[in-house]
Amino acid sequence: MKKIFIKAIRAYQKGISPLFPPTCRYYPTCSSYAIEAIDRHGALKGTLMGIARILRCHPLVKGGFDPVPKKFTLKRNQQK
Repeated sequence: MKKIFIKAIRAYQKGISPLFPPTCRYYPTCSSYAIEAIDRHGALKGTLMGIARILRCHPLVKGGFDPVPKKFTLKRNQQK
């Protein structure tokens, strides 16, 4: 299941994402974050983390460096 989700995100990165200007407020990008979260935490938890990250990515947030945390959480990683 993990491989299917990761392949879908990679297809988005190669096929759809280049059609739009870069607007991600975080590093790593939301799609890269989702891939790493799925790889580290599994298909269900990783997908939830990716969705939570996408919902946090809007013009009212500062953004910045936000790596995938070692423990599952839907909140922004507060480690510096």
